[in-house]
Amino acid sequence: MMGRDDIAVGVGGDGGISDDGRIYPNVGGYFAIIEQEMSTVGGCRYRQTIPQGANGRLDVNTNYGIRRAFLPQGNRRYFPLQQPTIQQMMIDTISAGPTTVFLMGTHTNFALFLMSNPYLKKNVEHIYIMGGGVRSHNPTGCCSKSSISCVPQQCEDHGNMFTAYTEDPYAEFNIFGDPFGAYQVFHSGIPITLVPLDATNMIPITENFFKAFEQMQSTYEAKYCFESLKIARDTWLDNQFYTNYFMWDSFMTGVALSIMRNGERPNGENDFAEMEAMNITVVTSNEPYGVHDGSNPFFDGRVRPKFNLLDGGVHSGHVLTGLDDPFCVMEGSIKGKCQDGYTKEVQGPDSVAALVAVKAKPNKNANSPLDREFFNNFLEVLNRPAHSGRFNFTNQFPHYKEVMYKPDFRNRIRGMPVMFDMDMSPGDFIALLCLLKVNIEAIDLKGILVSGNGWSNPATIDVIYDVLHMMGRDDIPVGLGSITALGAPELGCKYVKAIPHGSGGGLDTDTLFGLARMLPRSPRRYTAENSKKYGTPRDTAHPGIRQPLAFEVWQQVTGELGPTDKMTVLTNGPLTNIANIIISDTKAKSMIEQVYIVGSHLVDGEGEEGNLFTVPSNKFAEFNFFLDPKAAKTVVESGLDITVIPLRAQRQVSSFGKVLRSLRAAEKTPESSFVYRLLLLMQKLQKKHQAYSHIDMFLGELLGSMFLVQQSHLNYSINEKAISVGSGHVTMDGQTILDETSGKLVKVLDRLDPDSYYAELAKLLAAKKQSALVDSFDEQKRMWSKANYKGRDDPGFVR
Repeated sequence: MMGRDDIAVGVGGDGGISDDGRIYPNVGGYFAIIEQEMSTVGGCRYRQTIPQGANGRLDVNTNYGIRRAFLPQGNRRYFPLQQPTIQQMMIDTISAGPTTVFLMGTHTNFALFLMSNPYLKKNVEHIYIMGGGVRSHNPTGCCSKSSISCVPQQCEDHGNMFTAYTEDPYAEFNIFGDPFGAYQVFHSGIPITLVPLDATNMIPITENFFKAFEQMQSTYEAKYCFESLKIARDTWLDNQFYTNYFMWDSFMTGVALSIMRNGERPNGENDFAEMEAMNITVVTSNEPYGVHDGSNPFFDGRVRPKFNLLDGGVHSGHVLTGLDDPFCVMEGSIKGKCQDGYTKEVQGPDSVAALVAVKAKPNKNANSPLDREFFNNFLEVLNRPAHSGRFNFTNQFPHYKEVMYKPDFRNRIRGMPVMFDMDMSPGDFIALLCLLKVNIEAIDLKGILVSGNGWSNPATIDVIYDVLHMMGRDDIPVGLGSITALGAPELGCKYVKAIPHGSGGGLDTDTLFGLARMLPRSPRRYTAENSKKYGTPRDTAHPGIRQPLAFEVWQQVTGELGPTDKMTVLTNGPLTNIANIIISDTKAKSMIEQVYIVGSHLVDGEGEEGNLFTVPSNKFAEFNFFLDPKAAKTVVESGLDITVIPLRAQRQVSSFGKVLRSLRAAEKTPESSFVYRLLLLMQKLQKKHQAYSHIDMFLGELLGSMFLVQQSHLNYSINEKAISVGSGHVTMDGQTILDETSGKLVKVLDRLDPDSYYAELAKLLAAKKQSALVDSFDEQKRMWSKANYKGRDDPGFVR
């Protein structure tokens, strides 16, 4: 949008830190340094304080849904093993000459850079840090004098971590994300300017500023920023937006640019904030120091501390282990005592001198409705015509038209009603294409449920919308399910921590290995828009386009069934959504004809291991069952007619070579070509890098949809077996055991002929009937760039 495709972007990296403290090249910043090992698999000691769903990562990842609605689509995109890593990007940039560094989030990546490349410190002239709280007083959560029942939360405390107040009221999110990493940055010897909560707590968004911003949107970037601010206001959980929402990052940038623009002035004075020199540090552990209680992996159980740290020093105390850490809870108080991540004012040898913004300056013009000097500059800079944005998405293409493809099935006899439950792994998207290829007389795909606690980020729901748009099925509702496993806390990563963050894991599944951007762009998308009708405090600007939840889609679809109709359910991920439906809807069991479960690994004494390669202590579980063992147990014991498609059957059809040969020999359709390209890329990655050694397991996920739609053409055998699902301990979670004594009878797909399966898969994807209406984003670009463009199918079709 801003015409800066020249700027390098680094992401991830598959390096790690060895047990003896060696930092490997291209170490990914996926974890705080204290929990980083030689893998992108791991826990969330500090990250768990950030909510996963709405009002948390889901909204941030999509910018409340505005990102896809507004930003143009550039030519650059992520591509596996070719995306520059963060570490290499920093080395290249800082090696080139004197550099100023802005740190707007956690300090992990830059700390690792400094620890690995001390010789390049000389090229870093200054570090501007957004975060922390030194003498700050949190203005939120205070009770009015007239209040009788109010319980103060965070009132007047240093930090802002509303999710961890009862453990750590001193820290701010950016510093808390990696206290040891922040300590390395603060103590690097490089000049530091800190813009903490002390100053940013003094610039809440006022109604006057909001109105002024609403009237000043002359550039694309101003429009985008205002829309972002507006949806944040409209989705605020209470009526305190104008006192609780602060312009943290933009204020930090303003302070930093003011200092840089005006050069050194006495005491670091600048246009927007009062500055003060202080001696500070970052607290990384809690007293008493040197007492090893199992919380601190830098010291506990080691003959020599990691990174040669001093035993008994400031890093050797208790480190907060999580949101249920009893060490940090003070008896009789809602306020915790741990200080991990506290930017503390101290004296002595462990302190560093820093220039700290302590107060936001008032507007020099006392008659202005804007009460902060920064607000004037912010609006002026954002609306400058110089270096402004080139276009937004709708203006990127002169003949852009938003079209919804909804087929007319009024004169068609509909087949088996099917609900598809998926967690958006690569195999799930191919399975979805298979379901969409089947004639409506055979399979009537009624709705899609999305598991938010599986292989992909919940925001990947946008890719589902794109696939449906590609295939002309914008009529199919998509419901977003639970973000956590059944019975698991809303904050945490109890089971999903087994999924890699980097290559071969979340980074690739979230982007369909970089190919999701090739798909046509749907007018539907995830959005935070909502209304009072669904329990929110207020209606947003467009409440009618809200994202439905999984249970709502279930109720809608089953409510539209005929009196004798029943639903068939196909699950391709953890069973969280189906378990929740069974628990919440007393009529659910009577509405379900049968359930096909792609998952489980039957432990039968023959020694064949499951596919849970990231949890060595659990050799016999399968990922879908492990990711929510309680849900799997609930569904298996529900008494429903269940057909299980276990790992053994999936492995019979998990050959990249064979499926690619079948697709290569078949007729070409847009969907078969896309699947071929995706699988070919996955095969090449598996051969090239150890991080991708497991990805052939995604091929097995196609078997459920193929068995459902092409059952009569497959040579297979099914047997009834009594099974039970283990849960309660990581070593047995998700294990599926043959249990003739107390197990539940289910049908199990034991064997099938791989050759007939591969042939039928290729035949289905190559069928010209029910093929894609728009094959790619490139085709859309041609449509939107020429007024009279005629594609294969004009909008407004009837299938």
